[in-house]
Amino acid sequence: MKAVLCHGWGDPESLVIGEVPSRALRPHEVRIRVSACGVNFADPLQVAGKYQVKPPFPFTPGLEVAGEIAQAGADVTALHVGQRVLAHTHGNAFAEEAVVPGAAAVPIPAAMDDVTAAAFPVAYGTSHFGLTYRGGLKAGETLLVLGAAGGVGLAAVEIGKKLGARVIAAAGGPEKLAVAKAHGADALIDYHSQSIRDRVRELTGGLGADVVYDPVGGDAFDQALRAVNWEARMLVVGFAGGRVQAVPANLILVKNISVLSVFWGVHGERHPEMISAGLAELLGWWQTGHLKPLVARTFPLRDIAAAMRALLSRQYAGKIVLEI
Repeated sequence: MKAVLCHGWGDPESLVIGEVPSRALRPHEVRIRVSACGVNFADPLQVAGKYQVKPPFPFTPGLEVAGEIAQAGADVTALHVGQRVLAHTHGNAFAEEAVVPGAAAVPIPAAMDDVTAAAFPVAYGTSHFGLTYRGGLKAGETLLVLGAAGGVGLAAVEIGKKLGARVIAAAGGPEKLAVAKAHGADALIDYHSQSIRDRVRELTGGLGADVVYDPVGGDAFDQALRAVNWEARMLVVGFAGGRVQAVPANLILVKNISVLSVFWGVHGERHPEMISAGLAELLGWWQTGHLKPLVARTFPLRDIAAAMRALLSRQYAGKIVLEI
């Protein structure tokens, strides 16, 4: 089968398309014939050697797929050959086939196309896990979402609204903020022209946000930390801004602030049934119209470098998806 291969740490242009053998299937696994796969910030970071997971070379990057089950292991009884599924893959997604535990594959609703399905697992799974399991977001609380026009950020905006929170969306520029507003944000912050700290305080009557969802890191985290309520929860999702922030313990102490990591992928390796249950709930919310995944652009698999560059340019709102 054809797959994207990384032979050494480098930029997106260092990736090549090559032939790799299909892996033998274990009894609890399924083989998915991939039709589409989502591209995430973790992918170019991993290719550059800057991600926390560093597979041996050569490896195939990519974290999420949609497609059709081509083969099911003997112990898999809840799924069948020919069924359309989406899955978080923990790597090896950018290929014509993906092998995952049967427990990690979730049926795709009939009305959802494969491109939309491929954009779903990481963005919505991460945001759901972060806001519910890690952040304990409650109805009536104020949620500040940084990077609110990206795939993960938009998912957090929508899930926050579904959970009954007041959502403040922060993004760079009026076009991205308009997208966040269209997806349910109650208030907006343009961090190209406004101070996150000052604007959040203004919007909350000086109280600050109860939960901060942060896939950006760096300066955005530093400002948001100074605009939170008593016993706020800071959710560290990623570092798309390029700088891993140092957390000042004195600021955490004076307001009983909790700083919590949101590493959905590793949690899924330990508890795949919890991840698939969360995705199934989210797909139910999609069917009732509460979630509206936004795909900004698609690329063929051979254009993986261009797809990663499009993501890194930050010019698009929503997700970048590869079609096989």
